Amino acid sequence: MDGLAKQANRAHRVSKVGNKAEKKKQQGQKNHNPKAFASASGRKADKLARRNVEKDQTRLHVPAIDRTFGGTGGQGGKDVLDDVPPVIVAVMGPSGVGKSTLIRSLVRRYTKNTMADIKGPVTIVTGKNRRLTLIECPNDLGAMIDVAKVADLVLLMIDGSFGFEMETFEALSALSSHGLPKIIAILTHLDLVKTPAALKAQKKRLKNRFWTEVYDGAKMFYLSGVMNGRYPDREILNLSRFISVAKFRPLVFRNTHSYFLVDRFEDITPREQIRTMPKEDRTIALFGYLRGVPLRPPSSTHSLRVHVPGSGVDAFTVGRMLELMDPCPLPTKDSEKRRKLGDRNKIAYAPMSGGAGGGVMWDGERVWINTGGSFTRREEGDEDDDTLAGEGEKMVMDLQDVNTTLGDGIARSEIRLFGSSTAPLTVPDASTSRKRKGAFNDAVGEHSGAEEIDDEDDDEEEEEEEELDEELDEDDFDSEEEEDDDEGLSDDEEENFTPDATSQRDSKSRRRAGVGNPELATPGAARKENLAYADSDSELEFSDTGLDAEDGEQFEDDEEEEEEDSDDDGDDEDEEEEGPEWKRNLAEVGAANFTAKRRRQNLMRLIYDSNLTPAEISAGATEEGSSDALNQAAIDDDDDDLFQLARSGQTDDLEGNDDDEFRESVSHTIIDQWEQEELLDSIRGLFITGAEATGANAEPLEEEGGDFEDLETGEKGDPQKTEVEIDEAARAKELAEKKEALKRKFNNEYDDESDEDKKDFYTEQKDELARRLEATKAEFAEDDAETRAMVEGHRPGTYVRIELSGVPHTMVDNFNARTPIIVGALLAHEESFGYVQVRIKKHRWYPKILKTNDPLIFSLGWRRFQTVPVYSLDDGTRNRMLKYTPEHMHCLATFYGPISAPNTGFCAFNRLGNETPSFRVSASGVVLDVDGATQIVKKLKLTGVPFKIFKNTAFIKDMFTTQLEVAKFEGAHIRTVSGIRGQVKKALAKPEGCYRATFEDKVLMSDIVFLRAWYQVKPRQYYNPVGSLLLTDKTKWQGMRLTGEVRRDQNIKTPTDVNSLYKPIVRQTRRFNTLKVPKKLQAALPFASKPKIQSAQKKQTYMQKRAVVLEPEDKKALSLLQQITAINKAKVAKRKEKKADTKEKRKRKLEKEDAARGEREKADKKEHFRKAGNAEKSDRKRRRVE
Repeated sequence: MDGLAKQANRAHRVSKVGNKAEKKKQQGQKNHNPKAFASASGRKADKLARRNVEKDQTRLHVPAIDRTFGGTGGQGGKDVLDDVPPVIVAVMGPSGVGKSTLIRSLVRRYTKNTMADIKGPVTIVTGKNRRLTLIECPNDLGAMIDVAKVADLVLLMIDGSFGFEMETFEALSALSSHGLPKIIAILTHLDLVKTPAALKAQKKRLKNRFWTEVYDGAKMFYLSGVMNGRYPDREILNLSRFISVAKFRPLVFRNTHSYFLVDRFEDITPREQIRTMPKEDRTIALFGYLRGVPLRPPSSTHSLRVHVPGSGVDAFTVGRMLELMDPCPLPTKDSEKRRKLGDRNKIAYAPMSGGAGGGVMWDGERVWINTGGSFTRREEGDEDDDTLAGEGEKMVMDLQDVNTTLGDGIARSEIRLFGSSTAPLTVPDASTSRKRKGAFNDAVGEHSGAEEIDDEDDDEEEEEEEELDEELDEDDFDSEEEEDDDEGLSDDEEENFTPDATSQRDSKSRRRAGVGNPELATPGAARKENLAYADSDSELEFSDTGLDAEDGEQFEDDEEEEEEDSDDDGDDEDEEEEGPEWKRNLAEVGAANFTAKRRRQNLMRLIYDSNLTPAEISAGATEEGSSDALNQAAIDDDDDDLFQLARSGQTDDLEGNDDDEFRESVSHTIIDQWEQEELLDSIRGLFITGAEATGANAEPLEEEGGDFEDLETGEKGDPQKTEVEIDEAARAKELAEKKEALKRKFNNEYDDESDEDKKDFYTEQKDELARRLEATKAEFAEDDAETRAMVEGHRPGTYVRIELSGVPHTMVDNFNARTPIIVGALLAHEESFGYVQVRIKKHRWYPKILKTNDPLIFSLGWRRFQTVPVYSLDDGTRNRMLKYTPEHMHCLATFYGPISAPNTGFCAFNRLGNETPSFRVSASGVVLDVDGATQIVKKLKLTGVPFKIFKNTAFIKDMFTTQLEVAKFEGAHIRTVSGIRGQVKKALAKPEGCYRATFEDKVLMSDIVFLRAWYQVKPRQYYNPVGSLLLTDKTKWQGMRLTGEVRRDQNIKTPTDVNSLYKPIVRQTRRFNTLKVPKKLQAALPFASKPKIQSAQKKQTYMQKRAVVLEPEDKKALSLLQQITAINKAKVAKRKEKKADTKEKRKRKLEKEDAARGEREKADKKEHFRKAGNAEKSDRKRRRVE
């Protein structure tokens, strides 16, 4: 039984082929009815089809041009050739939700390494075509705003057991104002929810609320708990898979600007300057991956200005910009041939956290060696371990085995001039330095001692020189094979190289001697020139620099003289052939090199990196100062070399004239000819808009295909020769392209394409954008990196290093690696300042309304600054100033600040500190217009009273104070309270400020005259950039405060103004005289218009004077009625009194019951809150223990 219990049976394998499998397939097809789920109603089918089409259309968006060369947000792939920047994944959320734990878990998932302390950005390689830069956003509103401007993907952390917090909605507001990148919500602390039902309800509630704030269908992940300091591997794996396939649409602002996230910060200010002047501005170096559009480095003709949010400085000028080696490169096809990414390519680059990607890295000033782990010193008996993680460990291990310094090694080194030399070269002392001269003998390979000219004759030095000369034979010269291995002069050396036959070699270096001097070829002559030793023909100026015709002829004469001398001495006829290869056919080699390898000017450098004017360039001028400085620098650098270029103060015919070979040299005389009117009139007919040639020098028009002149060679040719030299292949290709374009145009207009081949508008636009991108890439495809960087700029994905000067010292002293720093490039118009008009709306959750001229902090573009806005509303004719922002509607705001492009989003705040208990986002909106002459007016009502009245004319006082004010309002319309209209005429001489006015009717002395006018309001020019990075606590920055806030903080009582106090308004009752109409006028008026005025009745009427006498029966009836009425009244009064008593008793009873009920409810509440407090206290204790 024991054996049977332990028996392991083989698992059942389902058959995939054979009769049984085919039978099952047929059964499945038999049970499947394709019409089972079809709609039976035609209307329902049409409705379903329309719904599907609408769903497809909602997924579409307006195609946008991707100016980041296919690498938007790190979207690499097979179609993207260049490296793209890493995807910036920002982890945002309030404190205590698990941001650091999530980053640590993701780094562990991708790189299999654990980072104990996360500081600053962490760049990791997640695949063959994608990298991620993880950044933790602290619980700081300023940091949230900066991260929202650069993040491609935002992981919004939410405490699932608590719910949404105020910081979460503030982050969403900042993200929506700056483009709204892709957002993924992550719920944490779900293990604290007690029951599964409560967990399900909580998830549903949070998901619906999150969809309401973002959009329906937004992705949300759930992280249950923490194990071993990380989230569960399966949940992190699901999240990482979604991140790896996420796509990002280019945002408008990032698609027009260059920026990068700083992942390394370094202070490069000299230490001595910091010690002597610690409060002076610093010079810093910032490193990061370039993102956005290409960025041109600064040059002599182009300046680069950037902004660092939170630095307190509006813009920095980039002093230097370098392109560095990628510290966290993507795997190449050679390094990673497998489908899965290897462990050695899973690199993490986090310099602020102490981790670097590559083994060796250069940052522009020094080389860094990353060990990546712990290692021990290698002992003598240990074998070489080839399993080290990278080359950094190997370099450190090799440095441990070095016992001597580099200086000691150079001092003991021996340098031999030739491979067969036995004695090394020695450097004589400066005190015994002398000049040595020598030359070749007539026979190749035979050398004799040279005459020595010395101030002091030293026997030992003479013996050493003789021994050295004896050791030189034909084997000392390079053979033909050795010449191929040697390298010629560099391009810079070619430019500064000038052949010189009279050059000399001092005690430290040797100079090459010219070979064209006839004295050197004369047999038996005294050698007065220096001997030029060379390892190859390139060092003797015969390879790269070339010779002119005279030098070639002179060298041929030298060879003929050598042949004659050798024949006279009885040498063999083939002695010349037995000589070194480098000496054969020197003239032909020099002529070929002269035409093929002559140094040409760099047109790109001449156009884009030159301080010369176009007129100077056209005249052939060059920057002599810079070239002289380069030559002098090259000479200084060559002082310590073994070999030096032969230079002289004179320039030979070869390089004496450094004109551009692409054009002929133009003289000022030729340019002056084009200022003559006769010459201009003679060629005016050659242009479409010009008239026929009428000048004296007018010539007939040149026919097509006429004579031409080669600008390089100066040769002229005939039309027949021109037709032969035209490339037929190019013409045929161009003609085929034209035909293809015409055919495509014809087909689009007249041919009816099938529905399958026809593309919709959306697809056509995407194809057009892709074609433009390919054309842009092809434009710079053949340019080298230097030229492309100079014209186009460094492309996104380049790891750059910039140097900024004038940085406040407090920014360096208070640097915190956990606070993200971004660097945004400023466009040309963004460096200007003016009045910006925006459309703004107060946030619905901000508790107060905004007031005009109250300071507000704006986040607009890259900047965060404080300014004073003026709110207004357009009523169709003018912008009327508003004292307060309206509720639940937009208005206009105008402020002084940096110029920004229209439709740029922004958000505004009153305070950035964490001590604000309410919602901190005050308003949001977009930029409308940039106009420095924006007119904002407010209503102004001036009042006055008449002091003299002459019929329809009156003199008004108490409205103005001076005659100048009256003159400004001459012709203005005025009005009285009673409605009589008038006009301002002219100011009076005295009293001051009074004027004469005319009215439609006669006014009274008691009338009040008022004038309605509009007063122009101009915003104050106040701009204060936020300097949160200058503080130790980044949340404590505050700008300008209101006067009331300053008084409240300093406990100052508000002064009272007597004129501002409210006083009771006492208005006297006006008494008007009766209207008297003359009797003649009354008689002429119709009856309807006559005044209806009657006097009071003085006599009694008949009804008032008559007396009523009752009969006896009437008296009895009347008395009976009065008695019945009295009895009824008594009953009603008694009934009311009894009812009132009943109501009073009931009221007292209800009050007593309500009091008892209140006591019970109070006791119940007290007991409930006591239990809730005890439960919360126990939960906190349990959390603290966990």
